[in-house]
Amino acid sequence: MDLLDIYLLNLVLTVAMFIVLIVRAWLEFKNYKVMWNEIEWQKTRRTAREILKSEKETFLKMDGGQELYDILCHLFEVDDKNNEI
Repeated sequence: MDLLDIYLLNLVLTVAMFIVLIVRAWLEFKNYKVMWNEIEWQKTRRTAREILKSEKETFLKMDGGQELYDILCHLFEVDDKNNEI
């Protein structure tokens, strides 16, 4: 094996490691975006729960408000045991 073959082997290994590094970084970025979206959804649910619980009477005063309130409670996973009027 002469010196040129060793240099080419080194170049191939370096390029392969760089490709592996890029793929791993892309996967980590994809997972980060999924985790970020889940965190944002949890913040939205928490805010909606607070609003639904504090504005329950407003929902119940309007026509169809009970059904709307029940649907929103189900959507935002509010554990309001007495959802009824």
